Amino acid sequence: MTDTQDIAALIDEMGRAARAAATDLAFAPASQRARALELAADVVEMKRGAIMSANARDLAYGRDKGLSPAMMDRLMLDEARIAGIVAGLRAVAAQPDPLGAVLAEWDMPSGLHIRRVRTPLGVIGVIYESRPNVTADAGALCLKSGNAVILRGGSESFHSSAAIHGCMIEGLRGAGLPETAIQLVPTRDREAVAAMLRAVAHIDVIVPRGGKGLVGLVQAEARVPVFAHLEGICHVYVDGAADLDKARRVVLNAKTRRTGICGAAECLLIDRAFYARHGAVLITDLLAAGVEVRAADELSAIPGTVEASPEDFGREFLDMIIAAKLVDGVDGAIAHIRRYGSSHTESILTEDDAVADRFFARLDSAILMRNASTQFADGGEFGMGAEIGIATGKLHARGPVGAEQLTSFKYLVTGDGTIRA
Repeated sequence: MTDTQDIAALIDEMGRAARAAATDLAFAPASQRARALELAADVVEMKRGAIMSANARDLAYGRDKGLSPAMMDRLMLDEARIAGIVAGLRAVAAQPDPLGAVLAEWDMPSGLHIRRVRTPLGVIGVIYESRPNVTADAGALCLKSGNAVILRGGSESFHSSAAIHGCMIEGLRGAGLPETAIQLVPTRDREAVAAMLRAVAHIDVIVPRGGKGLVGLVQAEARVPVFAHLEGICHVYVDGAADLDKARRVVLNAKTRRTGICGAAECLLIDRAFYARHGAVLITDLLAAGVEVRAADELSAIPGTVEASPEDFGREFLDMIIAAKLVDGVDGAIAHIRRYGSSHTESILTEDDAVADRFFARLDSAILMRNASTQFADGGEFGMGAEIGIATGKLHARGPVGAEQLTSFKYLVTGDGTIRA
């Protein structure tokens, strides 16, 4: 048997086990699933030292691979981030259970009573890069929504993901749930990704979470349905009616808080009216913070900027780099975003309600914000406890994918000897 055949057999075996576990989870009480997450949170907290030791091995691996500072930041776990994992697990556990919720209910003249009720999707495959916390987030959300999950983490986060996964397994075991409800592919071999994408008999949906290369591969080769999570080419538009102090705070935070996440701003659009009134203050703020500003047109004359190339617009830098351009009002910003955006997150900074309404109505990104940093594009910040990714497609799930978005529904129809005329 070849290595490829070995991996295909591994994914097949994991898929069968996940399908069996999913059947059990669909009927497991909400309290039992929540208990598993609470126990997993306790174990992560208790074993944080071991998790950080595993993460140190991954950081060494990442340095040897020459990962960028932004990617190393994504990979790194410290006390604060592990505390965030613990808090996320507990927040998901405490959420209302989505399963069995009646989404709609009505009576028909025929005498039928109809209910639309929320149900699990079944088995979810999550393929992700670098960020080991996704192991906990994805596992928690899938369990909360009654789904089994097969996780395939990135090669960089191999040891960290395994350590966190072990904590999730202890939570399942302690709550009396099947340990195969949350499985982690135990190999770095990329053939495992291909095998998951072909596993139509076992996996109901694939969620890719990573860079353009990974997502493009998944979309091109998957035979399993995909919740697309494309690049985070996030724009901040500073309108002529923007408040200067708010704009300075938001622009800096949107770019510099964490550059390696999909909600980081990658393009700054400034209304010519704002620029005429306030000058280069936003650009100089960015330069002072160490950001490389790739500026177009008049902005490129600002000392310290780099002249932008056409390729700098519509690009996800994931680094201390931002493209910047002047536009003619909100319609100029809308036209630019429609051309270069990835339908992820856009923010408008303005005190003009009519302008904000126009921005919201005429753009169709998954998340639109007003006077707020794009770094809030996160399921935790939306009150979901955690997220499995930001879906940029338009079918089924869109925006932060939490527990509710990992469900489907069925119709329950009740009659009383009712027949159709």
